[in-house]
Amino acid sequence: MFRPLAVGERVIVVDAKGRQHLVTLLEDGEFHTHAGFIPHRAFIGEEEGVTVRTAVGARYTAMRPTISDVVFRMPRGAQVIYPKDLGPIMIMADIHPGVRVLEAGVGSGALSMTMVRAGADVVGYEIREDFAARARSNVAALVGEATAAERYRVEVRDVYEGIDEVGLDAVLLDLPEPWHVVPHAEAALRGGGTLVAYNPSITQAAQLREAMVGSGFELAETVEFLRRTWHVEGQAVRPDHRMVAHTGFLTSARLLGPVPGGLRPARLQR
Repeated sequence: MFRPLAVGERVIVVDAKGRQHLVTLLEDGEFHTHAGFIPHRAFIGEEEGVTVRTAVGARYTAMRPTISDVVFRMPRGAQVIYPKDLGPIMIMADIHPGVRVLEAGVGSGALSMTMVRAGADVVGYEIREDFAARARSNVAALVGEATAAERYRVEVRDVYEGIDEVGLDAVLLDLPEPWHVVPHAEAALRGGGTLVAYNPSITQAAQLREAMVGSGFELAETVEFLRRTWHVEGQAVRPDHRMVAHTGFLTSARLLGPVPGGLRPARLQR
């Protein structure tokens, strides 16, 4: 289906060498390069994949960005969760249209925008106002102001002090001390709901796992994902010398009981 590039959209502009630039299209905007400039109106109203040349013949092609493109190039203050971990988190937390999620530690909004675009309703808790503002802006820039207003809310508050929401499908944490949130997550999640935490240090993950002992969380698992690209050029095929190895550990668990109403039946007394 033809959907023309529009004013206000973000696009990726790619040159002949594969270099990429994230650009927000403006009515009177210009994209400046070392090889001349291109007015944004040359892209606006055109289909993805449109190719435009500068006055000296340099070629630039515009297309809508993927989540990965945006995460790597969007404005940010806090460190972001990278795409290699965003995908696994989405699967581990079973994010799909209509799920209700509490995200604590929203940072620059990389995980938030991924979940909102997948159809989730997300409430974020963030202790820094500047991070909260940046996350709101980045999410709105990707999904649109109307969708962000309907399905994304960020509160400037400390999740260590509690969670107001109840009946949540998932609680996602990107915090230095996630073990403090375990009892709050128990009260906020529905039966069968999922807790997922992202931590750079294995000692953080270990302390979180220890805090789950004796709680209603079961099926706990801690994993790490590594990303290695390959050099493929004709018959020359080998792993690249550099790879994105450690970024963080992902710990997940399900709330199996006891929960209000009793997901797990009480044992019969003899």
